[in-house]
Amino acid sequence: MSEKPRKRYDMNSPEARAVVDEIVHGTFMKEGTMAAFPTCFPGASTPIPADEGHITALAVSGDGMIYGGTSGRAAHLFVGIFHGVTGIVFDRGTVAGADHCAAVCCGKTRFTACVNGAGGGRVITGALQRLPFDLIQEWGFTRTPLRDLGPVNGERIVHAIASDGGPSLVGITTGALFTADVDTGAIAVVGPVTGAGRIAAGSRGGVFGQDGPGDLWRYDTASRAITRGALKLPEGVWDTSPMTWARDNQSGLLYTADGEGRLFALDENRGFSPVLGRTALTPVGPMAVTHDGRVFGFCGSEMARMFCYNPAARAVSDLGVAVSVLERRRYGYLFGDAVVGRDGQVVFGEDDDLGHLWLYFPRIQRLKS
Repeated sequence: MSEKPRKRYDMNSPEARAVVDEIVHGTFMKEGTMAAFPTCFPGASTPIPADEGHITALAVSGDGMIYGGTSGRAAHLFVGIFHGVTGIVFDRGTVAGADHCAAVCCGKTRFTACVNGAGGGRVITGALQRLPFDLIQEWGFTRTPLRDLGPVNGERIVHAIASDGGPSLVGITTGALFTADVDTGAIAVVGPVTGAGRIAAGSRGGVFGQDGPGDLWRYDTASRAITRGALKLPEGVWDTSPMTWARDNQSGLLYTADGEGRLFALDENRGFSPVLGRTALTPVGPMAVTHDGRVFGFCGSEMARMFCYNPAARAVSDLGVAVSVLERRRYGYLFGDAVVGRDGQVVFGEDDDLGHLWLYFPRIQRLKS
């Protein structure tokens, strides 16, 4: 029996060019610019060691500096400075006995890190970095001492956020909600909650966290009262991946996603929105809201893809896999946290060996005539 002739493909045909274009241009960044910055002062210092450099927590101070923490064989705390004539990530040092940083928060004069180790979770604080904004000169760098406020309750810390922009924070362990006053060093366990996923602050003084597969608990920062089952989650899949949040600091609106990549918005006055859209992959990881209200984040567990939700267009778009082509080519696959910088750029912490800070500069939207 003669072999059936194979179909011949014209690689110059529109159909073939469309397939190649989708493979090449549809995989990596489709808009905006990514710049992967190492955890050092390039040319003058060495980065955080590869197996200690998984960036899992980020925060922004009032003057626009990026504070963060790493996980791995050891936990480092660092500050990134990208304004003026700077361009540096300064390693503030390791935290003894810690191998995971769950959260970093910034107050007016100090930053706070929640770290985990063999003995459970601890709260660490340090003074905000005061460095010149002109690194042309040979300035010296001083590592001011870190202050260990001690353990919370013997459990691992899951997440924490700054409370009302002041010196205190609200956090959760695997089974309780706690507060910490950075100035006095006082840590107080408020009461039991389901300690899973991230927490977030709404627009009316409420802090929300997941309370089982179908509900949210709410902590009122004024009355210090916890309400279990305070809000019903919208219909979806909420028990397959840790909850993530992104806050619009202009409106207080909170964005979240279920285990199948469906995006929702939470208004503390009106409750949850209908489904806003759906991401290309799951689970949905770190997200941040820019100054113009757009939501940027990553989805997927191995080779994450960036997405954007534009509330003006009411649409979710797939922006592709992260790649930085400035100076050195680097591909980004896993990310641990996200914040918005002073000038509207989105900063992602790479949760991978030799993690970098990825600065994403979104495409500026055209004005409609």
